[in-house]
Amino acid sequence: MTGLLVRRADPADFAAVARLTVAAYEADGQLKGEHGYSAVLADVTSRAEQGEVLIAVDAATGEVLGSVTFVLPGSRYAELSGPGEAEFRMLAVDPAAQGRGVGAALVDACVSRATERDCSAVVICVRSGFATSAQRLYQRRGFVRLPEKDWSPLPGVDLLGLRLDLTRA
Repeated sequence: MTGLLVRRADPADFAAVARLTVAAYEADGQLKGEHGYSAVLADVTSRAEQGEVLIAVDAATGEVLGSVTFVLPGSRYAELSGPGEAEFRMLAVDPAAQGRGVGAALVDACVSRATERDCSAVVICVRSGFATSAQRLYQRRGFVRLPEKDWSPLPGVDLLGLRLDLTRA
């Protein structure tokens, strides 16, 4: 998408990031019976302290259209990453901005950050049965399923592990 800027979120952006992240997860149906996950999604301050919260903004209006949290192994938000790997979490695009390339720009920014840090791979997890458009995006970007990385944080919440190998470039 032209007219899109990806940058690190400033504290002034955190409220917008919280709103759009919760809205995106709600629109996808991922917060039904969510056991407090919306509070985790909305806690942008903690995510920014433990990783890097990136946002995609409309270059003309400055409106926050999407966000993602980029983390390295050992941080509070890292779920799958091991030594030499990067991870991103909580990718969300404002439901009104979906289909405009926002998610792809955020994924590409995370891959670029991982490459800059000489990481060998980027790993992520997606909820089974949800985020089908996101799963197609990840597949187009070269992420492959790693069943050995699948896990379940709560009964009925099944997460699928995906990995992008950065050493084959």
